[in-house]
Amino acid sequence: MLDLVMIRKHPEEVAALLARKGVEIDFTDFLAADEERRSLIYKNEQLKAERNRTSAEIPKLKKAGEDTSALLERMREVGEEIRVNDETLARMQSEHEEFLASLPNIPADDVPAGGKENNEVVAVYGEKREFDFEPKHHVDLVTDLGLIDYPRGAKLGGSGFWIYTGDGARLEWALLNYFMSQHLADGYEMVLLPHILNYECGFTAGQFPKFAIDVFHLDADVFEKSKDFRFLLPTAETALVNLHRDEILNEEDLPLKYFGYTPCYRREAGSHGANERGMIRGHQFNKVEIFQFTRPDQAEEALDELIGKAEKLVKGLGLHFRTSRLAAEDCSASMRRTFDIEVWIPSMGDYKEVSSASDAGDYQARRGNIRYRSSETGKTEFVHTLNASGLATSRVFPAIVEQMQRSDGSVVIPEVLRPWMGGQEIISAR
Repeated sequence: MLDLVMIRKHPEEVAALLARKGVEIDFTDFLAADEERRSLIYKNEQLKAERNRTSAEIPKLKKAGEDTSALLERMREVGEEIRVNDETLARMQSEHEEFLASLPNIPADDVPAGGKENNEVVAVYGEKREFDFEPKHHVDLVTDLGLIDYPRGAKLGGSGFWIYTGDGARLEWALLNYFMSQHLADGYEMVLLPHILNYECGFTAGQFPKFAIDVFHLDADVFEKSKDFRFLLPTAETALVNLHRDEILNEEDLPLKYFGYTPCYRREAGSHGANERGMIRGHQFNKVEIFQFTRPDQAEEALDELIGKAEKLVKGLGLHFRTSRLAAEDCSASMRRTFDIEVWIPSMGDYKEVSSASDAGDYQARRGNIRYRSSETGKTEFVHTLNASGLATSRVFPAIVEQMQRSDGSVVIPEVLRPWMGGQEIISAR
């Protein structure tokens, strides 16, 4: 959520920043309603103070034998006015909060305006592999090698689901072990999270209310009527950002560094390109998420660390990839800036994101009321939140089998994964 004080003081500046993210907004009506709401709050507080004073005087006047009928009538009128004002304020507050909740985060100064056509490649690792044979598509490779069973996955869950089998299941689990071992070595605390979350989790993450339709709902009938519904988490970030919701953290404990492994459940509604078949886009996939809560002055270093960690994981696998700074409109609504780590998928002739390292500033912290007490001012301040995939497997897996394939249809297992594969070096057809 954006800083209301900033909107009040610099509405044109905030509107200009939001325009870089493709959002056209005019704060005139909102600020007029905000002023009216604040005036009514002040008026109602004065009425309540009058009621309290008069209510304390009436018994004394009665005891002194004075007529209090006029005061009692005035208190009846004041009480009715307070009741009407309270109802009006409740409606105005709801509209006020709904408007603020609909606004995305403002982009950082170094983020280019516009859509994905303005994304900037900032680093490239390795080179595209040149094949001296006709390379296979990852769907054919994993099918021929018995790594993935798509038909039975569709039989169990429908389109967009698959089953890891044999060496495929072992390779998937090896990837997760590799990721987690690196995060543990870097001092991140591991947490195992619930997969079923409440509305407040989606709101704090910035995914609700606007994107509430994009998740799998467990209480579909409730979803249509209220915000008291539960859903399957679309990413561990949605849970991790809520670990300290409504808490005041110790400044000396910051930054707090966590990681969590979860499946991710996505509706992925709408049509997608034919080249995104297989594991590139599905309703359930595995991901390890890394997350930090920081002071504002620690956020820059934290983002660099998260980007570096994601890049190091892909480098360790020996894959060709690039890192891109996303333009404002390509960043998610909650993020002020994002860097994507994208692996090369030869059969697609394109790069696909395996990690988004993002800085939300204090946007999520305001929504979740996550603060720390500053030793310098003694006041509570909002933390900054940052996250990155570390990593998602559903695109790493295809990149491995395609980039590491051999002419006989076998696949070389990256060296860093072999300890979790029993020392196995090659996956060959059975």
